[in-house]
Amino acid sequence: MNLMFRTLILLIFIVFTFSCGSRQAREHKVLRYNQSNHITSLDPAFAKSQNNIWSVLHLFDGLVELDDSLNVSPAIAKSWLISEDGLDYTFYLREDVYFHENDCFSNGSRKVVASDFEYSLTRLIDSKISSPGSWLFKDKIREKRPFEAIDDTTFVLHLTRPFIPMLGILTMQYCAVVPQECITYYGSDFAQSPVGTGAFKFKKWIANQALFLNRNDNYYKGPSKLEGIKTSFMADKKIAMLELLNGNIDFVNGLESSFINKLLDKNGVLLPEKENHLKLSKSPYLNSEYLGINLEACSPKSPLRIKEIRQAINYAIDRKLMLTALRNNVGQPADSGFVPTGLPSHDKESVPGYEYNLQKAKTLLLEAGYPNGKGLEAIALYTNKDYLDITTFVARQLQKIGLLVTIEVLESAILRDGMRKGSIPFFRASWIADYPDAESFLCMYYSKNPAPPNYTRFSDDNFDNLYEQSIKETDITKRYKLYQTMDRILVDEAPVIFLFYDEASRFHSSQLKGVSENGLNLLKAWQLELDDISPSLPN
Repeated sequence: MNLMFRTLILLIFIVFTFSCGSRQAREHKVLRYNQSNHITSLDPAFAKSQNNIWSVLHLFDGLVELDDSLNVSPAIAKSWLISEDGLDYTFYLREDVYFHENDCFSNGSRKVVASDFEYSLTRLIDSKISSPGSWLFKDKIREKRPFEAIDDTTFVLHLTRPFIPMLGILTMQYCAVVPQECITYYGSDFAQSPVGTGAFKFKKWIANQALFLNRNDNYYKGPSKLEGIKTSFMADKKIAMLELLNGNIDFVNGLESSFINKLLDKNGVLLPEKENHLKLSKSPYLNSEYLGINLEACSPKSPLRIKEIRQAINYAIDRKLMLTALRNNVGQPADSGFVPTGLPSHDKESVPGYEYNLQKAKTLLLEAGYPNGKGLEAIALYTNKDYLDITTFVARQLQKIGLLVTIEVLESAILRDGMRKGSIPFFRASWIADYPDAESFLCMYYSKNPAPPNYTRFSDDNFDNLYEQSIKETDITKRYKLYQTMDRILVDEAPVIFLFYDEASRFHSSQLKGVSENGLNLLKAWQLELDDISPSLPN
């Protein structure tokens, strides 16, 4: 009883603490949203996960950006030219973009010039920095001065071979511009004292509690209608959803399993009684959910080493039931390879995947020499707590064909570290597109890529040859056919268990306006605005 009482008091304290601060911030047109995973760095060079990416997006800009239709659009670069051979990208910069005012500048601030991009991108690939984004330019850029400032407003990127998705890569937050003098001034503390050009500027970061940003009134697109942003870090998604329902935060990203039936009907539509106070925005999300298999980490007797068994597992999962039972049909079954819906190269007819077929799964086990799974050792599946429901569902499904799966729950950071180091053989994961091209998904299986993105350590000579052809193919139709052929190889070899193609689900207060939908689920706070304070939702 004492433990239960202390837990209850702690929950009340957390909610009270965030509620008080939130109400005060709300009066000042401050957007309040929650990230269940803590921010680890505000340095663009470490904008790897969504929790970091969103905050970096508020603070920094790059040469180009994506609009809501995922088209590459001008940002600090007002225009660009690509040479006929596809090797040189020349960008022409705006002359009205300034860094945030900061003590690191002798005159308070200064204009962004082309040499800032030369410095920023060179820093990104510097081995001393150890940026998780350094692989983006691996084997793509020339050795000597690949990033070149011609003058203050002209910047050139030099490639060694054509790479069609390059503009998409440059929209990533990794490629945002940073000022060299501020990196020098703050050193390693720049990650906690960021200086950028974005619509919002850094105010305060209380580790594991909240991040506070103020509006940048000198933003080159014009000042936001928001006065600022408060990002809270409530790890418990239930508490975060309660805070939204009570009017203490304005925005929550993603579904929380215990609230699904309280907010959505069986078709994933917001219940009518919630519509006056709460809004739901759903859109295709360029995110593939999967179970990854690292054969290098599997024991010699692991069932996962046998291709027929990996295929059997794919046939044994009822993905439609999984989405109906656990997600109220938010998302689509991953029944057509790894490249998700929402990308133009996705084609179910060209890439037939796995449908639920229990008899086919049992036949494959028989062909592998293990009828009804007899003689196979148990398989450990690693996940974090947020996906325990999905992994448990999978384990129960596999019992029907005689496979024993045990669930090992790890902290998210430990799980990711194990995936990166290659020490975990079977893991639940997701891959969100870095840019809107199927190459952003297929690069995960190119054997010459490190982890990330190749967490499975997949290696196939035919796949590699097709990949290398695709990245220099300028004919869209031909490139899409190459993508589809690669996806068919993934279906056949089954280095992953395909689960579902995600949908972005964003719950927000009816007083928050301008929430847009995009396939990368980016939160573009600059375009948002808040009406007057709304009452909390009725019980």
